[in-house]
Amino acid sequence: MFVMELRFECFADTTITQAEKSINNLLEALRANGQVLGREFAIAFNEGEFRVRLLMPEKNSLQTCFHSPWVKLALDELTKAKILAPRTKFIGQDINSETSYTLPATWQILYTSYVHTCSPLRSGETLQPIPLYRIPATFNGDHKRMIRWQTEWQACDELQMAAATKAEFAALNEMTNPQSDLFRRGWDLRGRIEYLTNIPTYYYLYRVGGINLESELNRACPRCGNAEWKLPEPLLDLFNFKCEQCRIVSNISWDFL
Repeated sequence: MFVMELRFECFADTTITQAEKSINNLLEALRANGQVLGREFAIAFNEGEFRVRLLMPEKNSLQTCFHSPWVKLALDELTKAKILAPRTKFIGQDINSETSYTLPATWQILYTSYVHTCSPLRSGETLQPIPLYRIPATFNGDHKRMIRWQTEWQACDELQMAAATKAEFAALNEMTNPQSDLFRRGWDLRGRIEYLTNIPTYYYLYRVGGINLESELNRACPRCGNAEWKLPEPLLDLFNFKCEQCRIVSNISWDFL
């Protein structure tokens, strides 16, 4: 990932309210398209211009060829607010984040966790994040639904990791139960991505709990009952199960690893 600074200059008299609304609208549009990462953006006003530092999957994430219709509209709205299109300044590579995968993938995984800010679409070869703007828009011109699903999954993950309230069990049910709303939405997104990219795309089904290690090793796919989905060796040191029919990957319960 890379850190870039965007600078917005006014070309005529405007107001802080107009500037704030138009700049935030652009940042939300870029986020919904996967061009910038994270949830909160600190916008500073200094020396007559607005500045914001952003985390991006690639150095060229803001190229116009990647813009969604919403991003293009948001850029037009900047002009109406008397603000020039942003100038960019490359700050450097973020040493605490992962490198994006930009090669053609042979298979993909929908995978995230509460500590990740990168794309939830991962390469099946390396588990590196694939920038969302490099695949066709999933719904309504961008990837807003994908980002929303990721945010919901991460919220559940944070609750269950904290293990401090009864909400932990509701969160775990959403993450581990193939009948849950979170699974259904994510699995449908997975299918949509596979249809659009023509690349086999799998959903990561989180697993925790269970009776003992032996029962874990012999458990069947929870969606179709396939008893032959256990892999001879773990994939990417993480996935012990893979159901080709259901397009699901999973792990041996973390309680026994």
